[in-house]
Amino acid sequence: MKSHVKAICVYCGSADGLRKEYYECAYKLGQILALENITLVYGAGKTGLMGAVANGVLEGNGTVIGVVPELLNEPQLIHANLSKLEVLPNMHLRKARMSELADAFIALPGGFGTFDELFETLTWAQIGIHEKPIGLLNINHYFDPLLQMVEHALNEKFIYADHKILLQHDPDPLSLLNKIKSFQQPEGLRSWISRE
Repeated sequence: MKSHVKAICVYCGSADGLRKEYYECAYKLGQILALENITLVYGAGKTGLMGAVANGVLEGNGTVIGVVPELLNEPQLIHANLSKLEVLPNMHLRKARMSELADAFIALPGGFGTFDELFETLTWAQIGIHEKPIGLLNINHYFDPLLQMVEHALNEKFIYADHKILLQHDPDPLSLLNKIKSFQQPEGLRSWISRE
């Protein structure tokens, strides 16, 4: 069966001075997206992991759409070689547009902005705003504490088992992409709303 995933929104850090393993894995993800003819949708940055994943796609002759709020549309931040750049008035519209363009989401290591985007996307899936797959690329075990927190929330009954399934994760880009392509929406997701 042919995958319906034609564009993936990637959330990741823009910080510099990271360990080389982070850059290498982000670049590898970009290469894989280009090989799979999957468009990258991301925050338009040229620094940190944002720049690495975009370079991986672009150097593989793939398509990259950058989406940025006016506040951050600065030459020292924005990648100069994007296939397309969309500038929106604010962060809320930027996140909504990135979600609209994507068939799936992958979060790489990052800071507050990445956490915010990831959890908003998860919450939207939890309450039924979208049914798109969500993955964590767990480079260097970066997301282990977060995954432990999700497990803790499940054990303490703040989330349901179906909610945990919404978050696929893997340390390898190709393996994670395959999980995203084969993802099946949990059947009991609406029970959180219906209380059945």
